[in-house]
Amino acid sequence: MIRSWLTHPLTRGLDLDDPQTTILRKRILEEKAFLNKLYRQWYGLLLNSLGEGTYPILEIGSGAGFLHERLPDLITSDTIYLPWLALVLDAVHLPVHDQSLDAIVMTNVLHHMRDVESFFVEATRSIRVGGWIAMIEPWKTPWSMLIYSHLHHEPFDPQRQAWRLDSAGPLTTANGALPWILFERDREKFLASFPKWDIETIQLITPFCYLLSGGMSLRSLMPGWSYTFCSWIEGVLQPWMHTWAMFARIVLKRLP
Repeated sequence: MIRSWLTHPLTRGLDLDDPQTTILRKRILEEKAFLNKLYRQWYGLLLNSLGEGTYPILEIGSGAGFLHERLPDLITSDTIYLPWLALVLDAVHLPVHDQSLDAIVMTNVLHHMRDVESFFVEATRSIRVGGWIAMIEPWKTPWSMLIYSHLHHEPFDPQRQAWRLDSAGPLTTANGALPWILFERDREKFLASFPKWDIETIQLITPFCYLLSGGMSLRSLMPGWSYTFCSWIEGVLQPWMHTWAMFARIVLKRLP
């Protein structure tokens, strides 16, 4: 009953994999001031993860986002056609030359990839030595387990042994715990499987602001002007993020 009441009117009853849903989400992201400010902060974290480079940067799963406003030369892409994006692609078959990218960036995308191993093979081929993969993804903590298990529509299964996901649609294929599985629970396995990648940074973030924003699917619980205060509170809680975080900024660096 609580989730039904909180559901955003524009997204109620829509098929998540329908491109029209992403078009509506773009409108929601533009109109929800609190959520828009959160995304701007996330985009700042992503851009601060990248060093100087001369090659292009590819964003996978651009969807309704607006990172290109902060990075005009960004190559935007998604698995579905959207009129404002540069490419339609599958992350396991990137249409770029070997070592032709400075970086790949993603926001809430990796945990939707049905075959992350094939993606990292492609990323290793496509990104130059010294380049990066930078992402914002869900993360497992006691607090996030409670929220993702009861208030979120996507599966969140930290017990799942397989990295590969059961294939559904581009957005309904998901395991929100997958980034934590790859880079925390199965960290040694990941590094052994992909020795050309170093896990440079895992910064736990955003215990409350995303929840209060309502994300893309739920009503916002806070006005836009209150975001600065919410972000300040999260900064104060930084020493306890291992308990309270819902997301992580994850940065991988390409080794020789």
